[in-house]
Amino acid sequence: MDDIYFSITTPALLFSAISLIMLAYTNRFLSYAALVRSLHDSFIKTKEPILLWQIKNLHKRLYLTRSMQFFGISSLLLCVVSMFLMFLHLTLASMIVFGAALVLLIISLILLIWEIQISVNALQIHIKDIEKEIQ
Repeated sequence: MDDIYFSITTPALLFSAISLIMLAYTNRFLSYAALVRSLHDSFIKTKEPILLWQIKNLHKRLYLTRSMQFFGISSLLLCVVSMFLMFLHLTLASMIVFGAALVLLIISLILLIWEIQISVNALQIHIKDIEKEIQ
């Protein structure tokens, strides 16, 4: 453990990264929420089954985005706790908490990959529909 340099500033290094990630997650959430409202209004008027499928797809993506936000915020919180533990000279506890913060950030990013894959699959369905019309 002596060969690892760990100080109070180590967890602080993630602050800007996590803040930017959270901003991106919030923007995704807001755009999905607006899209769900729009699709809901369209579905009420037309009752098209494809709109219902899109709403269900967005529901899953909203859930994933909420989970991404939860794990990202939890990661940031544990970074702050880690810094506080370093302030109290509890280095080992601080390192363990920081490790947990990194794991939570990894989970958040894995969920992001999953959500992006769902988004791409949804867009590919629309692209296939357009390609059918062109041919």
